[in-house]
Amino acid sequence: MTDDIIEEKQTPQIYLITPSEFELSTYPDVLAACLDKVEVGCVRLSLGSKDEFRIAKAADALREVTHARDVALVIDSHVMLVEPHGLDGVHLDDAARTIKTVRKDLGDDAIIGTNCYASRHNGMTACELGADYISFGPVGDTALGNSEKAELELFQWWSEMIEVPVVAEGALSLDLIRTLSPHTDFFGLSDEVWKTENPAETLAILASAMV
Repeated sequence: MTDDIIEEKQTPQIYLITPSEFELSTYPDVLAACLDKVEVGCVRLSLGSKDEFRIAKAADALREVTHARDVALVIDSHVMLVEPHGLDGVHLDDAARTIKTVRKDLGDDAIIGTNCYASRHNGMTACELGADYISFGPVGDTALGNSEKAELELFQWWSEMIEVPVVAEGALSLDLIRTLSPHTDFFGLSDEVWKTENPAETLAILASAMV
């Protein structure tokens, strides 16, 4: 993802986050339809299950879909599953606390990103420790998490001062996408897509707002 940094700002890319629960018999086809409809920079496997076997099976199934389309696949938190299942990296949820250890475990080629919520300090620390990208969010109104929003000013500052790519995620809307587009590198889309009747069409509509 760091290869996408250039001097002139480009249109943000899509960072597609899976639902926390899905049917393995059908979801890979739904994901494939999305990837065939709209260009996606990265997919994050974000199952809420604690069943290692289920997560591993999902990782294998989604890897076939994403890698066939030359799209990177990272997994939430489960560092030990990255190498055995041929994944491209991991997305951490602890800001900067474990990046150094995870980088040592996975090596220089792995993608390592981390959720820094709404903390500029944690984002800068994560970059110093070797994160390939950081995410801020939620950017929209939601009762989930600690309810602290990542505001527009944070993304404006980041885009002006920091070269490491940033993902905007959490309760996104068309208006928020239009507002944040000049200041973010990726939009992390999840329920905004999956909770609609036609995820591929919805993704295309959301992508059209990225300018």
